[in-house]
Amino acid sequence: QSLTTRPNGRSADWIAPGPSNGCAMACAYCYVPRRKGYANPITLFTNIEAIVAHIRRHVRAQGPKPEPNQCDPEAWVYDIGENGDCSVDALICDNTADLIAAFRGLPTAKASFATKFVNPDLLALDPQGRTRVRFSLMPADDSRLLDLRTSPIAERVAAAADFLDAGYEVHFNLSPVVLRDGWQRDWTELLTHLDDVLPARVKQQAAAEIIMLTHNRALHDVNLGWHPRAEEVLWRPDVQETKRSQNGDLNVRYALDVKRRAVAELRDLIAARAPWLRVRYAF
Repeated sequence: QSLTTRPNGRSADWIAPGPSNGCAMACAYCYVPRRKGYANPITLFTNIEAIVAHIRRHVRAQGPKPEPNQCDPEAWVYDIGENGDCSVDALICDNTADLIAAFRGLPTAKASFATKFVNPDLLALDPQGRTRVRFSLMPADDSRLLDLRTSPIAERVAAAADFLDAGYEVHFNLSPVVLRDGWQRDWTELLTHLDDVLPARVKQQAAAEIIMLTHNRALHDVNLGWHPRAEEVLWRPDVQETKRSQNGDLNVRYALDVKRRAVAELRDLIAARAPWLRVRYAF
């Protein structure tokens, strides 16, 4: 109902009005269900023409990007999937296709969305380099425990070349990084797998975001009722502290010194096992 574009500056320059909220998947750490009292049906917004028109006006008002930044060296980057997964939305409506088509005609901007679901229907949408897909990755054991109803990690990695060949820019979200016994070993295995299986053309254009786990007390309480095993690794009061998020939520994150050490360790692992993977930012 309210068409607003907000500055971001981390993963994207701007957060565009979303075409939906909610998700068919059930990741145990996800912030999206908090908006719906921890029920999480997909709500599709039917004013997609107005959303697209708003984005076009906003992009044109910015003019050319004046200088490179961590989001992109040339284009303004607009996150189009903050409150859902655009790959899943594309199973049930044309909103994702309409947005990808719109950015095809915006030479100073790119769409961007993170996904944990491999939807081959997206390969036919002809983004012409104006949409960035960020496949979220974590060690397979973490994913089986925490990424419920998503595509397996190996399937997401295997899809990278297909999406690049279909005209997408392909990045990776190392997200969320969950600290538990053996996390360094399992991230080493994942990074080694990326280096072994990804073709050179994917590596040449790839970049990554490191996103450490942020959790929430209310979600913790919900998970204790239906998926308590997840909370054994997500809820770690011994190494976590409270934080106020940008949207005003009171969450918990790893203590700053713990987070700083873990990010440094993961950067070192990337440098050793996947040195081609440029880290755009760590949060």
